[in-house]
Amino acid sequence: MAEERVQRRLAAILAADVVGYSRLMGADEEGTLETLNLYRGVFNSLIEEHHGRVVATAGDSVLAEFGSAVQAVRSAVAVQRALERRNADLDDARRMNFRIGINVGDVMVQGADLLGDGVNIAARLEQMAEPGSILVSGAVWEQIEGKLAFSCCYVGEQTAKNIARPIRTYRVAWEQQDVVAVDLGSPAKPPPLPDKPSIAVLPFVNLSGDQEQEYFADGISEDIITALSHYRWFFVIARNSTFVYKGRPGVDVKQIASELGVRYVVEGSVRKAGNRIRASAQLIEAESGRHLWAERFDRDFADIFLLQDEITQSVVAAIEPEMLLVEGRRATRKSTEASLDAFDCFMRGVWHFNQFALEHNGQAEFWFRRSIELDPALAQAHAYLARTLDTRIWWGWSRDIEQDLSDATSAATRAVALDERDPYTHYALFLVSLLARRHQQALREAQRAIDLNPNFSLGYFALGWIRIYLGHSAEAIDPILRSVRLNPNDRQAHALVSNVALAHYHQGNYEEAVRYAERALQSRRLPFELRTLIASLGQLGRLDEAGVVLAELERIELAEAKRYWEITIPYADPAHREHLLEGLRKAGLRG
Repeated sequence: MAEERVQRRLAAILAADVVGYSRLMGADEEGTLETLNLYRGVFNSLIEEHHGRVVATAGDSVLAEFGSAVQAVRSAVAVQRALERRNADLDDARRMNFRIGINVGDVMVQGADLLGDGVNIAARLEQMAEPGSILVSGAVWEQIEGKLAFSCCYVGEQTAKNIARPIRTYRVAWEQQDVVAVDLGSPAKPPPLPDKPSIAVLPFVNLSGDQEQEYFADGISEDIITALSHYRWFFVIARNSTFVYKGRPGVDVKQIASELGVRYVVEGSVRKAGNRIRASAQLIEAESGRHLWAERFDRDFADIFLLQDEITQSVVAAIEPEMLLVEGRRATRKSTEASLDAFDCFMRGVWHFNQFALEHNGQAEFWFRRSIELDPALAQAHAYLARTLDTRIWWGWSRDIEQDLSDATSAATRAVALDERDPYTHYALFLVSLLARRHQQALREAQRAIDLNPNFSLGYFALGWIRIYLGHSAEAIDPILRSVRLNPNDRQAHALVSNVALAHYHQGNYEEAVRYAERALQSRRLPFELRTLIASLGQLGRLDEAGVVLAELERIELAEAKRYWEITIPYADPAHREHLLEGLRKAGLRG
């Protein structure tokens, strides 16, 4: 029998394990295993997203192979950031920290296994790493220098067992930038540039001469924003914040970029005539005013998805060509005539949804349901239908809360089943899970949405929101502030500010709660937001002021008032619910 030849190849190897795993198992075997399985799922998903391969998982360890050192380090950073978010929702004794080592070297291949010094050095680096840290070898550093936004700190040459030469070692500074302490609701200094390429897509100008086509131009812009957001190493401003510049002549690109805190701006125009689309787009480096890329497109309407992809890919290629090569994959979308009609109906629904008004809420529902009739597999339409019905409940517009919640739950569940990798579907399922008091599912959906898209402002809002109702009010504020940074001009900012008020209320910071609640109410005066202000004033004994707001609240007509007040206080712990009711009683609320 001929001796089998050893295969060799150059690879980037990632080795990881849990710090203190035996201690965690000794304290709570079942709980530790549940957390490990959850975290391992995060690991596997992010390794796959960065084009890596899990080689082995034994006990609490993970060994993975990448064809690129840049992708290996990006994957490790994404993992640590995702797990840090999840650890914040666990008690100190249950938190699970991984340490990670990465090396580039020659490895031997035997079946699915990898062997040799290339693997051993990664394992030794992992053993040297502090809890929650990432150590990389000098060989890795040489590959990634100048290609990543986060820095590496040289920690010296380390000796390791059974490794002939000292290992030149670097620590990756993966920690996220601290959120600027935003004074919500008041003018602020321009935010600093993020630690990654940052971009804002302005609303495309409708050149059709037909106001009925505004929804179409808006839809093109929104889809490009969504597509860019899926590149996790970009920082992309959310749609609602860029759309405040719609129809505002005289505001130059440099000013917009300064106000939003971004380096690049995309602008363009679109004309839809019959079955033809004509569009132009350009990418501008705001500080210098230099045009990095510009193009004109003339396409059939059947090529709308291709058009959006072409613009997105061109923008990415102009900013970071390597990212295009390794991360430039998009979900394949159908382009049949039926689905295109459905997409047109969907975009009409989004336009009505974004008006945030009672008369538009019903129109949004109509168009989303029509879109689903035409293409039942369009996940986005199901997700937005759920959001529309959820908004109807929270804002006090629903005349049949149970039916609207049931329909929203069905739509959100279907959306996730159709497209598990769309963060909007998980946000929709988060919304209905929160109202139904399925708290752990709501938490999972919020975390999953951010895992899929770290630019997803609604995901951070969801995470902060569910933390309040889980009783983690101190931990709720940071993700809400991150949501504000990604969407500084959000027309629903009142909801963000209102939840900051509620988080302060449950920490006993009643003066701060009043301050934020009053700012939230400057733009919208919704029943559940008035409630937070009343409770805060009640706790402070400011009964005359509370009485004025209470009288305003009592003038609001709700079709199902009793059920509304029950469903919009979805606390996991009755003690936190009682804390809110205590403030309301002190303010003079009866019943």
